[in-house]
Amino acid sequence: MADPVFLITGASSGIGEATARRAAQAGYRLVLAARRVELLEKLVEEFGGAERALAVRCDVTEWADQEAMAEAAISRFGQLDVAFANAGFGAKRGFLEETPEHWKSMVLTNVYGVALTIRATLPALKEARGHLLLTGSVAGRRALAGSLYSATKWAVTAMGEAARLELNGTGVRVTLVEPGSVDTPFFDEPPQGALEMDDIARAVLFAVSQPPHVDVNELLIRPTSQEN
Repeated sequence: MADPVFLITGASSGIGEATARRAAQAGYRLVLAARRVELLEKLVEEFGGAERALAVRCDVTEWADQEAMAEAAISRFGQLDVAFANAGFGAKRGFLEETPEHWKSMVLTNVYGVALTIRATLPALKEARGHLLLTGSVAGRRALAGSLYSATKWAVTAMGEAARLELNGTGVRVTLVEPGSVDTPFFDEPPQGALEMDDIARAVLFAVSQPPHVDVNELLIRPTSQEN
């Protein structure tokens, strides 16, 4: 059988890029989606070219882009086994911080964009009895002072459980990945003692490598130095 296919949004940097590297090492063929397609094309070359990876420009807030992403995956590889709705970004804490435009873009990306990725990939995942993963956050389990970002991740937590309930009995597994402090481009100055991006990538591959009857629904991953 052909190697399984792993789709990642927000794959051009951070946790998405680190997960792509781990998945490539594990033998997956990759569909890499992000707005910065030039960075994705470099990864495609690194992972073995067009037979092993596909770069797709995708603004996750646009349904047409998401549809095209899923269609491109099936057209190139004929199947989709894992979909990782990972694209997202943050904002400064404080309801008088940032601009309303920044807020709108963040909410659309972190909430609506995740929902669109689920919608776009679900038919292929059902056919493959595959695996859906969502990037949540510790901030999606406890409210942070003045944090609209935290509210978006609470929404992702709810979507993870809502998807699990909808997909129960279909064979599709659902995993919510909830990182604590991670040294990614998300931070201008990463917190001291933060996790490495590869720490999250290894956790993702742990979840997808379980036997079909094992569904790891939540992975809450903090650095040992993180108090909250």
